[in-house]
Amino acid sequence: QTEMLSSSGKCKTFGAGADGFVPGEAVGVVVLKRLEDAIQDGDHIYGVILGSSINQDGKTSGITAPNGPSQTALEVEVYERFNIPPDTISYVECHGTGTKIGDPIEVEALTEAFRRFTDRIGFCAIGSVKSNVGHALIASAAVGLIKVLLALKHGKLPPSLHSAELNPAIDFATSPFYVNRELRDWLSDN
Repeated sequence: QTEMLSSSGKCKTFGAGADGFVPGEAVGVVVLKRLEDAIQDGDHIYGVILGSSINQDGKTSGITAPNGPSQTALEVEVYERFNIPPDTISYVECHGTGTKIGDPIEVEALTEAFRRFTDRIGFCAIGSVKSNVGHALIASAAVGLIKVLLALKHGKLPPSLHSAELNPAIDFATSPFYVNRELRDWLSDN
């Protein structure tokens, strides 16, 4: 009734016919440590978090409709506060639930944030682990982070599935983003 679950049993994040997510089950654990402590302790370092922030989405039309301006403001704040130029970002792991409303809002918010810093188009891959393993609900952020860390480790971007035909409600042609739809080397020119 809420139109949150995929009618086909496939999460089509960024794809035409996206109509909801597929429930998944997961447990994800990561150990966060200050970089200097990890180096001193001789730990294997899988990645470094350059900056983070959190917000409250504010008023929305419902659980399936995120607040785009709130997302844009949060992203811009992180890029500015931590001196992260968006044109040096080569991959974004999106929330990407595969809902009719949520995916277009998320990509538009990302595009608005990047546009404050760069006019480049089509240089940054996006994806969502939800098309691969489903929406793990409260574990979904950990699963997405683990996906990115494994991609860094192996130098490969895994494909987002079920998006052979892109969602026509998302303007990828003039955005900084393209949907990564095949296994490819994670190369950066930055």
